[in-house]
Amino acid sequence: MDTTQLLKGVLDVAVLAVIENEDGYGYDIVRRLRAAGVEDIGDASVYGTLRRLYTAGALSTYVVPSDGGPHRKYYAINDLGKQMLNQQRASWAAFAGTMSALLSPAQTTKAKSAATRGAKK
Repeated sequence: MDTTQLLKGVLDVAVLAVIENEDGYGYDIVRRLRAAGVEDIGDASVYGTLRRLYTAGALSTYVVPSDGGPHRKYYAINDLGKQMLNQQRASWAAFAGTMSALLSPAQTTKAKSAATRGAKK
């Protein structure tokens, strides 16, 4: 299965979840997503998502000076972002439950049997 297409649909919620408990700057967020198992994510996709979430009002930003290079823009989840995250968690749980039931071996067997019965009529 091509997880790239799946990631496009859930990148917002993944980014919000990663910064829920700890603010982060762009590359730090990319690193944390990859460490969590979202390895096929591109840097540009995460940076675009951060900008989009900030524009939507879900994130706030602040700048921290860096000793080893340019200043870093940190992203923090705000109240609207937390509401969005909670709504998306509920949506994900419902969707994942539906897909898990649909893809279970018992369900697949039932679907094949129903299709076979329907074809014989």
